[in-house]
Amino acid sequence: MWRERERGLLGLSLCSTCCNIKATIYPAKRNLAKSKSEFAETPQRFSNQQRERDAQMPGSLEPLDLGVQIPYHFRCPISLELMRDPVTVSTGQTYDRPSIESWVTTGNITCPVTRAPLSEFTLIPNHTLRRLIQEWCVANRSFGVERIPTPKQPADPTHIRHLLAQSASNSNPYPTRVSALRRLRGLARDLDKNRSTISSQNSREILLELVFSDTNSESSELTHEALALLVLFPLPESDCAAVASDPDRVAYLSHLVQHPSMEVRVNSAALIENVLAGSRTAELRAQVSNVDEIHHGVVSILRNPIAYPRALKIGVKAVFALCLVKETRNKAVSAGAPETLINVLADFEKCDSERALATIELLCRVPEGCAAFAAHGLTVPLLVKTILKISDRATEYAAGALLSLCSASEKSKNEAVAAGVLTQLLLLVQSDCTERAKRKAQLLLKLLRDSWPEDSVGNSDDFVCSELVVPF
Repeated sequence: MWRERERGLLGLSLCSTCCNIKATIYPAKRNLAKSKSEFAETPQRFSNQQRERDAQMPGSLEPLDLGVQIPYHFRCPISLELMRDPVTVSTGQTYDRPSIESWVTTGNITCPVTRAPLSEFTLIPNHTLRRLIQEWCVANRSFGVERIPTPKQPADPTHIRHLLAQSASNSNPYPTRVSALRRLRGLARDLDKNRSTISSQNSREILLELVFSDTNSESSELTHEALALLVLFPLPESDCAAVASDPDRVAYLSHLVQHPSMEVRVNSAALIENVLAGSRTAELRAQVSNVDEIHHGVVSILRNPIAYPRALKIGVKAVFALCLVKETRNKAVSAGAPETLINVLADFEKCDSERALATIELLCRVPEGCAAFAAHGLTVPLLVKTILKISDRATEYAAGALLSLCSASEKSKNEAVAAGVLTQLLLLVQSDCTERAKRKAQLLLKLLRDSWPEDSVGNSDDFVCSELVVPF
């Protein structure tokens, strides 16, 4: 009897245990199935999130509309973008060249991935990976992927030293020296890395010597090539002083800036601007800007904007640098700078427009310049139109030039009012422009108050511009 009772109790215990096991297992299965379902959806969610991050990341590749994914090993570990110039470092890791160069330039001496010290900083091009990336780009062209170009490799410093030695040696044939300079200029234009390598090889002293080797004779092709290469590099203060303090070199520059070749003239103007910008003393700058031929040559460069687009950028930089010397601004006026600047003002890009307007304001501070600008029928309308159109700086310079013109000429006052300057100045005073621009606008409003039409807000009793004026 007791055996049967024991078997019954054992059966109840087993049934209870089985029920507990089932109650534990079935929810686990349901959770496992749910997890599998969520895991299956994760790649899609990840790809969508990754696509959104790529679209929002500044400077990243354009998002691909059809959802093509960039293979992981094609992305740079630093920028997470598609590598365009993959290179391998001493630890065996591969990065995009600009990314790893920036990493090293900022003072890092370890591998970004392995954190191991970089025993050397030689970057070896990974041609195999680059070809695989190019093949992947071609295969996914239908998805909007553009093939990356084959990058140009930096020149070997030994090769650059050899070319510099060839160009500097008088014992080498003349065509060989010219060819060496042309090859150096091509390398400098190809890559910034080449330019920094050339600059580090004592190239400026060699090129300055070639440019000014014989200032008493006509310039040669060798001089022109050395000049074209020299202006690609900034000059240190010592070199600028060496040029500005030598009357023979300044006179030679005034001769080059009037050369029949436009390229030689533009490069000469670029060198003049470099020398003026790098000279720290007013006396040295005055020695360059005191030469009439330099002003005439630089201003003439601005008169060919369509045929030589580079002439506009270089010309306005050189004119501005010359006009920073207060004592010689009248020479720029005599060379025709006011009329030329107004004629080409609409052709400048934003940065060059700011520099041109700054030059106009500087020239308006001398009586000859103010009279020359007032005599040009487009000066005032263009300056009024420029306000609040290009940038805050451009607005400030335009307002300053108008203030000088209207202070000196009743005719300019009437032209400004007719061009709608009232509306522009009122908007300027209420804008987020610079305080200096607002100050000039307030002074100009006060100056022109008697010139407003009778029904304008300028003559209204409610307009209290005089109370807003802040003196300089």
